Amino acid sequence: MKGIQKVRIFNKKIKYDFELSRNITVIRGDSGTGKTSLYDMIAEYTRLGKESGVNIECKKNCVALTDTNWESQLKGFKNSIVFIDEGFKEINSPKFAKLIKNSDNYYVIFNRENLYELPYSVEEIYQIKTSGKLHTLKKMYAHNKKFIYSGTNNNISGIKVILTEDSKAGFQLYNDYFKDTEIECIPAESNSNIFSKLKEFEGEHLFVIADGAAFGSEMGNVMKLCDEGNGLITLCLPESFEWLILKSGIITEDGIEDILNNPSNYIDGMLYFSWEQFFTAYLKNITKDKIYKYSKSRLGKYYKTKVNEEKVLSLIMQIK
Repeated sequence: MKGIQKVRIFNKKIKYDFELSRNITVIRGDSGTGKTSLYDMIAEYTRLGKESGVNIECKKNCVALTDTNWESQLKGFKNSIVFIDEGFKEINSPKFAKLIKNSDNYYVIFNRENLYELPYSVEEIYQIKTSGKLHTLKKMYAHNKKFIYSGTNNNISGIKVILTEDSKAGFQLYNDYFKDTEIECIPAESNSNIFSKLKEFEGEHLFVIADGAAFGSEMGNVMKLCDEGNGLITLCLPESFEWLILKSGIITEDGIEDILNNPSNYIDGMLYFSWEQFFTAYLKNITKDKIYKYSKSRLGKYYKTKVNEEKVLSLIMQIK
């Protein structure tokens, strides 16, 4: 499945109206915020149809997953929006992640835990916003134009350490640009290591860069450290490094602009578990026969020219 899916679910007492942009959406919130009511309405409609008193307006089939024979249920759902309640026991299991990977469904998960087995985006973590009978979704984490989610300083003059998600292409570009400065670039080696690395550099101004497209499971813990860091930790989460390259304009190919502006129309969750995977595959494909062929493991010389490095870096920080 791909594309933005509009969903309206309502009965005589309550109405939910929202849009889904990706294959995995996480809805959080305390008890009494409307999560259970929404799931129960879907479950009733799944069981009884229109006799439930619930109305659903959506181009896709909306269904509720239950614990009983959940594996068989998942295998039977096709091209559907699957709602999963907070009490679902297997939500954090490798088995569940394996079953939903490469499926043609969208998944809406009600859960307050960090779901480490799933590559979900920081942009797709929501809370329910209520206005009378109407319930909508509000993003839990907001960012500015340079994808800064926390911290006050994105000017290089105040940065001591740049912490990257891994030691691949992104780190190689940042490290090359700052190699003759006082700024130290350090790879965390995985997004799950960023939390522990932040603790090692407590008290210094850090600029953290990671792929927002798959950082959702780490966001809660890292944001807590950011809030406790008195503005010393700047958290920058663009979709991915490959997205930055495409956005920077250093690659010119027909269709790039429309893909960046309307990614949901192009990214099929059945083929790509996260948007980061899509942008990597797309960038590799459009440059495979060019002198600027892209490799995630080893960044080519074309990308390491000062001009191109600055075009990429200017999207996330003030470098002049």
